[in-house]
Amino acid sequence: MFYDRVRATPDREAYRHPRAGGWTSVTWAETEAIVRPLAAGLLSLGIEREDRVAIASNTRVDWIYADLAITCAGAATTTVYPTTGAEEVGYLLADSGSRVAFVEDVTQVAKLRSQRDRLPDLARVVTFDGGADGDWVLGLDDLRARGEQYLAEHPTAVDEAVDGVRAEDLATLIYTSGTTGRPKGVELPHSCWTYIGAGAESLNFLSPDDLQYLWLPLSHSFGKMLETVQLQIGFPTAVDGRLDMIVENLGQVRPTFMAGPPRIFEKVHAKIVQTIEEEGGARSRLFDWAFDVGDRVSRARLEGRPTGTATRLQHAVADRLVLAKIRDRLGGRIRFLLSGSAALSADVAAWFSAADLLVLEGYGLTETSAGACIVRPTDPAFGRVGPPITGTEVRLADDGEILVRGPSVMRGYHDRPEETAEVLDEDGWLATGDIGELDDRGRLRITDRKKDLIKTSGGKYIAPQPIEVQFKATCPISSQILVHGDGRNYATALVALDPEALAQWCRAHDLPDDDVAAMAGFPAVRDYVRQCLDEVNAGLNRWETVKDFRILDADLSVEKGELTPSLKVKRRVVEDAYRPLLDSMYA
Repeated sequence: MFYDRVRATPDREAYRHPRAGGWTSVTWAETEAIVRPLAAGLLSLGIEREDRVAIASNTRVDWIYADLAITCAGAATTTVYPTTGAEEVGYLLADSGSRVAFVEDVTQVAKLRSQRDRLPDLARVVTFDGGADGDWVLGLDDLRARGEQYLAEHPTAVDEAVDGVRAEDLATLIYTSGTTGRPKGVELPHSCWTYIGAGAESLNFLSPDDLQYLWLPLSHSFGKMLETVQLQIGFPTAVDGRLDMIVENLGQVRPTFMAGPPRIFEKVHAKIVQTIEEEGGARSRLFDWAFDVGDRVSRARLEGRPTGTATRLQHAVADRLVLAKIRDRLGGRIRFLLSGSAALSADVAAWFSAADLLVLEGYGLTETSAGACIVRPTDPAFGRVGPPITGTEVRLADDGEILVRGPSVMRGYHDRPEETAEVLDEDGWLATGDIGELDDRGRLRITDRKKDLIKTSGGKYIAPQPIEVQFKATCPISSQILVHGDGRNYATALVALDPEALAQWCRAHDLPDDDVAAMAGFPAVRDYVRQCLDEVNAGLNRWETVKDFRILDADLSVEKGELTPSLKVKRRVVEDAYRPLLDSMYA
């Protein structure tokens, strides 16, 4: 796919990345000139077909160069989140048998040095930024120099490696988040990714003229999917994984689309709504009016209904005064946004649509190369993840579990045949562990994770995910919520607040804003969270309602092991960590 893209559009922009306060671009031909010697450098280190080569780095253009080089050497990429602790990094590299590791900086190098005794297969480490010692740890330039020398002696080596790759060969080894035990390595062959690329192209809503802004972790299958789709279609991508630069970068890059997990869209929605609510007065009334008009126009458009002349005139005014300014905050050229990795609130999706920012929800797992279903721009539906991609089949088991079959499904878990057999049957159907519903148009709705369903001591079932999604859409100062109650006689919740949103709320209510733990304990904050929870409870069945809650004195984080890198709550980890707090609500 990479070399086909280079041949098809050598002079078109491939990647754009930050450098010295600005952005610099490379063409596809220039990318090939960067990747080829790196691939040859790997060959000079003895890397062979399907050997595993790890990457532990934040999202940056060097990650992509390394991944392409690994692929062009015929090897397979083992992805490692840069936030992973040293001991687990040691486990991942030992379990995968990785022979070389690309790492971002001295912090990542130090992790590998501390684990070196358990990594006999790891022959070399290649660092993007510092830490090279000329022996076990090489710099990127060192690897490139080795590759150039190797190509001088073996000029066709990389071409031969590329030609030797088969569709069924391993391309990527991505480990699950490990929320229910040791992480499992998901084996994704080249055929998975070429299918994902072809499937995305068949949807016909991306073109070479689009511009992607990519910040998602490339260690996650969602990010890897976007990298692959780009190779197939050929649009340029601006790459910068720094979360604190997203808003500024969107204004500079002005992309036509961007993908992210629901938490990003929730934060944008909450920030804007909270700011307007606190200003109050005429501006707040104008904002509410504009979004009411935008919502009416959006729903008419989605339902294929015409709008009257008066509504169109109102919408023109609302757009000029309010809605266009929301779009401008995202660069002003967004055609659509992609949401995946968790459920997005239908209310949040509708809010974006009212501002003429269409959010397309998709569904997939690491085990399906991140792709299984996606909403079509021509048939959007809030709260649903759309029909399957062409070539993928979806059906529901008797208990509502979603089953998926198609070319994107993994070939199995690395060295775990028994666990593979538990989820992948002889006919190729993958048991996803998710519970869902299909409407009469084949569009899928995810209702919860099978293992997360709560059964109260009274025998009633509660699906926590819809409650949690709705609460985060209702409470702008919230960050995460965990609904608890399995084996208990009623449901309770742990609520984590967003430090930035919480500080803004406290300032607006003349409360101190300099200590997160103190702010979380203010009675006024608790009263506000209770009001939001009451609003959510009003739409639930009696046995589903959350009877009590506790506000945590700090936000949940990836670093503390409470969230996955894609910002999903590790439910069992959090419940174990806060067991006394949970028990206190049942005393």
